[in-house]
Amino acid sequence: MDATSFAAFAAASAGPSAVVQKQRAQYTSDAVLSATPVQLVTMLYDRLMLDLSRAEAAQVAANWPAASEQLLHAQAIIAELSSSLKIDVWDGGEGLLALYTYTSTALVNANVHRDVAQTREVAGLLEPLRQAWHEAAASLQAGAASAVPGLAGGVGVA
Repeated sequence: MDATSFAAFAAASAGPSAVVQKQRAQYTSDAVLSATPVQLVTMLYDRLMLDLSRAEAAQVAANWPAASEQLLHAQAIIAELSSSLKIDVWDGGEGLLALYTYTSTALVNANVHRDVAQTREVAGLLEPLRQAWHEAAASLQAGAASAVPGLAGGVGVA
């Protein structure tokens, strides 16, 4: 097989994968665009915890470039959560901002010092918040479903 044939084969082989990636990106885009604010926060927390899990696995495997990439993405999510936080709206706002600041600094240190313990600590601190946001989202969804006539448990009743 010559280089031209191989390139054609590789392009043809990559075709379905590229289509699947495009479909996945479109699905994600649609999900984000149609999400409520609470759903967006739960999506951010889910991705944050995924990043931390991947970072921890990469750190344990001494795959420092992959760990760094995941830790940097996690820091970006925390920065987004921090910037969207309205600390004057509720009494716990300043405490949550302090937690975000602490975890962001801890992730920088986890990356610079290749410290898996700090990555694990951040995951342990943020997992309860992820769970709380999911519970709040489910509660809001259940409340909205019960407020709509003709719906029982979110399923239409004839």
